[in-house]
Amino acid sequence: MELSTPYVVVDVDVLDRNSRAMADAAAARGITLRPHAKSHKSPQIARRQLEHGAAGLTVATVAEAEVFAEVCPDLFIAYPIWASPARARRLRALAERVALRVGVDSAESAELLAAAVPGLAVLVEVDSGHHRSGVRPAEAGALAAAAARAGLDVRGVFTFPGHGYLPGHRARAAADEAAALGEAAGSLRAAGLDAPVRSGGSTPTAALSDPSVVNELRPGVYLLNDAQQVELGTCDWSAVALTVAATVVSVNGSRVILDAGSKALGADQPAWVTGAGRLPDRPEARITALSEHHATVTFPHDAEVPARGDVVRVAPNHVCAAVNLADELIAVSGGRVAGRWPVAARNANT
Repeated sequence: MELSTPYVVVDVDVLDRNSRAMADAAAARGITLRPHAKSHKSPQIARRQLEHGAAGLTVATVAEAEVFAEVCPDLFIAYPIWASPARARRLRALAERVALRVGVDSAESAELLAAAVPGLAVLVEVDSGHHRSGVRPAEAGALAAAAARAGLDVRGVFTFPGHGYLPGHRARAAADEAAALGEAAGSLRAAGLDAPVRSGGSTPTAALSDPSVVNELRPGVYLLNDAQQVELGTCDWSAVALTVAATVVSVNGSRVILDAGSKALGADQPAWVTGAGRLPDRPEARITALSEHHATVTFPHDAEVPARGDVVRVAPNHVCAAVNLADELIAVSGGRVAGRWPVAARNANT
């Protein structure tokens, strides 16, 4: 099979190893695994996660839920959904097809959700330190009570410890997650409601989540991994299942240019990372600049550099962004192409 670079490659053997390892680790700690599908956006990959022990899937949007409803009967939209009229119609249709839960972080959104789908299952979102959406843990009970009065089925609480995506913050973020979910669950009990689901997790913090509080995990990146996870210390290069194949098109001393730029790798580059992506087979190299269709890679002055026409593997900084730029994933097993998997939920942003 002849392929033109850049294209996205998934090593199925590494993917399956990562999938089983996370499922086994969660099961050993008595935690339900509900992985986030926005990282891979692929029904073929979702089926493998479910076969390996995932209880259901997490998604970010109604559109993603509509795609994954084809392969999974149990979905959680981990987002504070605002049920506008058009979105309300889609939520009703989804709730007729699958066991559906959604996020809520205001009484106003709860009222809209209840009008759209009476009895809809919801989790109250709480802020555990990432300071994005979610109410303060102490306010979770009041919101849950308002949601229940509106006619929703409150199942518990959830959070995203996203501040674990900073060097040296993984343990602190996991501790914050447990503290926030514990306080939020207590707030629900004080309001006369139970919190049977206490959902958290991210790839950097998953191994550190407190099973005495957290009983559901929603990591996403772990399955494929990326350059950020390696630099955070969450995994090593052997656990990176997704790379972008790129061709060397220009060489100038210790600097080479690849044909995979930001439109293939994504543009995410947190201030703490050491480049705009990494070359797993040449960890001494750094991508020092990205244009739309160029990646500038700098090697140490005494290093051997690849030649024009060579194809190299590039690990994006943020795998979720790179996948959303691709039409398909080239699945490889044992060094051979095993299939071409459509990115079915690409641009499913509504």
